[in-house]
Amino acid sequence: MSNLTIIRELSNRYGSNPEFVLAGGGNTSCKDEKYLYVKPSGVALAKVAEEDFVKLEREAVRRCFEMPEELSGAEREALAGRLLNFAVVSTTGRRPSVEAPLHELMPFTFVVHLHPAMVNGLTCGRDGEVVCRELFPEALWLPATDPGFILANAVYRANLAYKERTGRPASVIFLQNHGVFVGADTAAEIEQIYAEIMRKLRARYQAAGIPAELECGELDRETVNAFAPLLRGWLGDGETPVTVKSLPPFRTARGPLTPDHIVYAKSFALVTEKPTREAIEAFEKQNGYKPLVVEVPGKAVFCAGKNAPGANTVALLARDAGRVQRFADAFGGAAFLSDERRSFIENWEAESYRRKVAGGANAVLTGKVAVITGGAQGFGFGIAEELAAAGATVVIADLNFAGAEKAAQTIHASGGTGAVAVNIADEESVAKMVETVVESFGGIDLFVANAGVLKAGSVKSFEKKDWDFVTNINYTGYFLCVKHVAPVMALQNSACSGWTDIVQVNSKSGLVGSNRNGAYAGGKFGTIGLTQSFALELVADHIKVNSVCPGNFFDGPLWSDPVRGLFVQYLQRGKVPGAKSVADVKVHYEKQIPMHRGCYPSDVAKAILYAVMQPYETGQAIPVTGGQVMLN
Repeated sequence: MSNLTIIRELSNRYGSNPEFVLAGGGNTSCKDEKYLYVKPSGVALAKVAEEDFVKLEREAVRRCFEMPEELSGAEREALAGRLLNFAVVSTTGRRPSVEAPLHELMPFTFVVHLHPAMVNGLTCGRDGEVVCRELFPEALWLPATDPGFILANAVYRANLAYKERTGRPASVIFLQNHGVFVGADTAAEIEQIYAEIMRKLRARYQAAGIPAELECGELDRETVNAFAPLLRGWLGDGETPVTVKSLPPFRTARGPLTPDHIVYAKSFALVTEKPTREAIEAFEKQNGYKPLVVEVPGKAVFCAGKNAPGANTVALLARDAGRVQRFADAFGGAAFLSDERRSFIENWEAESYRRKVAGGANAVLTGKVAVITGGAQGFGFGIAEELAAAGATVVIADLNFAGAEKAAQTIHASGGTGAVAVNIADEESVAKMVETVVESFGGIDLFVANAGVLKAGSVKSFEKKDWDFVTNINYTGYFLCVKHVAPVMALQNSACSGWTDIVQVNSKSGLVGSNRNGAYAGGKFGTIGLTQSFALELVADHIKVNSVCPGNFFDGPLWSDPVRGLFVQYLQRGKVPGAKSVADVKVHYEKQIPMHRGCYPSDVAKAILYAVMQPYETGQAIPVTGGQVMLN
């Protein structure tokens, strides 16, 4: 097995274990006689591949330690960056970690730098250095130092002194407020060293009566419902809301602990009994940025990001900082980073680059939370895929919760996905759906009312129970969803100048009658009336309400299911004269469409995107029928 394969496996193993790595943080490397292979900046340890590692000439990297003494810190940092770029010999286009020089100076085949919360409890403790000498007498301790080449140079000098004193290089280096470096010539040695570090620290916390897990209270849902939608607007840019994840209450870190905490969750949380716009403005004036973490003591902790993955990352780091702060009690209490070091990290270009790479590119719906009812299959699933491709955080809401979860896991969404159970004909279920979405994402920007059912039959023989079944879902269900979604949208819109959207997936049967399909067509006609009425009422809350009216999705289960599909139903009920097979029924319906094909989910998604992106459109029923139905 090659060294590159070994370090990739170590990286993936530690990177997938939240006890060692959060938000992809940490760095790893391997080396041979001539080259250093280091994990690139912005790539998560859990997912790094062998081809991702940046290959550098070791001799060129070592030149970083030969710079003239008279250079300032900023000049050294800039020159080190140029030297590292010069040392790169791989063609991946990846940027090497700024800690590459530090990896080079440790003369071991493998180097693994991680930030476990248990380790940072020690490195962030006031008495950390003293206790470190007790627990790990052969390790090197480095006082708090700015990251980047400044850190590498400090370790270089400290390591020279260590080697002169002990006759060997340090294989374990604890960095105050910055985790630990471990070097060894085999993977087994790396794992053994880390296991021993964690064993000793775990015993220390247990002896001090500090639990391994973060102590949390019970989430207060009234607080979540009252403030999460508002915080989406207040913490955004004034027009585009952020995503807000609500956590059970815990004591947030009262200051900056490590670079990762600063980069992803900022240096300070806003702690307040009642969040207000004024409190956030005062916080921003004092600190130069809006908070990403808002703690309402005993009620909830809110974590904000540009989309769901961003908010989840902030939540991970906020919880981790809370754990580190608690662990530090075993070492004299937390030693927060100084204002000078905090400011350096907040304005450090290298960390801005890492955060930018990890955050991904923006798309038209980036930051938008889109809920699609009936999204586990058919039109709904196809619409969800298209909205995810446009950057939305997609939440699949479906009566079939297992199907919703599977759909959410299947969809590739840079904005993240979620799943929630709902029966849109049951008001309690609808209310619970909205509450769950608010807790996970802060609110809703786009609600796609797609769930629906169809039962065809002659008015002469159609059963009342079938009429009620279709109407309760297609008509009443739409009303119930809007009833509970609109107040959340109105609340979040009151905190920013943007608009939110409700789009009902109607049907061409909502524009023209449908033979022997009265329950379905009647409900669809009725919901266009609801759309127009809702639009008139909700425009004052900056909520646009539109319907899209698709033609027939012949490839979906509604039409093509071999047992219950419409092709089978229409054949059995003789709706298409002369048809002898399902294929005959399909050809009959395709011939009625000028474009000679059925409607695709992508066609409907484009109409939904139009309704969202067009700021001057509400109360409309937009045909998506291939010319089969045209507005007068």
